[in-house]
Amino acid sequence: MAQPNTPHLTPPDNALLDTQVRVPIDEKASLEEELDGATRVPSTISGAVTDPEKLGDQKVKLVTFEEGSGENPREWSNAKRWFVTLVVSALCFTVALGSALPTGDLGGPMIEFGVKSITINSSITLFVVGFGLGPLFFAPLSEEIGRKPIYIISMFLFFIFTLPCALAKNIETLLVCRLLAGIAASCPMTNVGGSVADLWAVEERGIAMAIFSATIFMGPCMGPLIGGFIGMEVGWRNIYWTLFAWVGLICILVALTPETLGRIILARKAQRLRKETGDPSYMSQEELNKTPMSEKMKVALVRPLVMLFTEPLLLCMTMYLSLIYALLYLFFFALPLVEMQHGFNLGEIGLCFISIMIGIFIALGGMPMQEKIYHRLTEKNGYRPEHRLTLMMFGAVLLPIGLFIFAWCSLPQVHWVAPLFGALIFGISMVTVYIGANSYIIDSYPEATASAVAAKTFLRSLVGAAVPLFVEPMYFNLHYQWAGTLLAFLAVAALPIPFVFYKFGPRIRAASRRAT
Repeated sequence: MAQPNTPHLTPPDNALLDTQVRVPIDEKASLEEELDGATRVPSTISGAVTDPEKLGDQKVKLVTFEEGSGENPREWSNAKRWFVTLVVSALCFTVALGSALPTGDLGGPMIEFGVKSITINSSITLFVVGFGLGPLFFAPLSEEIGRKPIYIISMFLFFIFTLPCALAKNIETLLVCRLLAGIAASCPMTNVGGSVADLWAVEERGIAMAIFSATIFMGPCMGPLIGGFIGMEVGWRNIYWTLFAWVGLICILVALTPETLGRIILARKAQRLRKETGDPSYMSQEELNKTPMSEKMKVALVRPLVMLFTEPLLLCMTMYLSLIYALLYLFFFALPLVEMQHGFNLGEIGLCFISIMIGIFIALGGMPMQEKIYHRLTEKNGYRPEHRLTLMMFGAVLLPIGLFIFAWCSLPQVHWVAPLFGALIFGISMVTVYIGANSYIIDSYPEATASAVAAKTFLRSLVGAAVPLFVEPMYFNLHYQWAGTLLAFLAVAALPIPFVFYKFGPRIRAASRRAT
């Protein structure tokens, strides 16, 4: 997700300013301040290569972007920015696709390896667990070396660990490599939003963010569709071979993209100027406030969990998003169970997921309306993060409606198309709730966005990962309609959340240590 920009110096005429900078040596900032500083991502300043303590009160030349030079990613040509935007969005699509593609034919490896369904379902569970664990390590590392190297490392490891899945001779190999592939693939899910923010100003990024958001939701829905036909025609191993080839192609495309993180670009510029001129006083702003890697790791591993259990706003929104994420993965198993009653094969079951995709597109088409409502409310009442919740409230009402339709149309005597109307409504509600809650979290924690997003991703992934382990027993023991009804009642229980925060959000944020 895009992280907030901190204030930075913009030179009036030149790219380099002689600036008197005082760096405190004897006084140490509190751990709280250090942790906050470790996760801020300024849009125009970058990582350090010089020890600022050695400078003391020495005058330094502050390296910034020179206006009109094309150094700032936001000044690149539209063609270049759109190329990078589409490539990084393809990263998100690829990892989301990789999480769900094997669901197209889970029966193949189950029969070949002679294991129970819960065992083979855990290949999905372990991949999603990796989604929650990976960002805890990739996020601070990206601050040190930039977005592009992390994307390349992430995709290359995803590429490597997908190969043993295609060649696996036993279930242990498949499961271990799915976990490792999930950890490797997790990087884009938490960094691509930042890449989009690097390239586009707030007023420009509407379409770019819509494309990025669409890939997050479309990837999982395309998985069963593509995987179903591949598994039916050429076997389950070719599902992994297809994924392997696709990830390899994405690796090549990522290698062709430039670095977009301004703080890294400026750090390299300062390093180049020091080397070319022999003058060690050229420095970027972040070099004057460098946080040790150990502190960044402490932030990444500790603060998200602390915030999750001490911030009611973050906890409630994260629980709601975890429910949405769990329901999405539940559909990968529930929809095939329902449509198999009508004699559908793997390919035909995959086509049923088009209903959810239609709902996703309808919801994304409504995003401009949400932006208009947001700006109108802001002009009328002043800035409040709660203005992001209007469309989420609409989605919260739709969610149980879609689930009740899906539940009670799952009877075998009901026409096969009826449950798909419920799935379509779920697609609409999923996107409206997810984007609304996610935007509310980011706007409410501008100084700790990275930790808030990491906490959300961690819990959401763990909850989503649990779904494959219980969904089939739940549907078989409760019967399809009552299992679906249980889920609908959970959605009813969660329905008041956006309404409560829309009314009482300012008071809740005022009592928070971190929310604005």
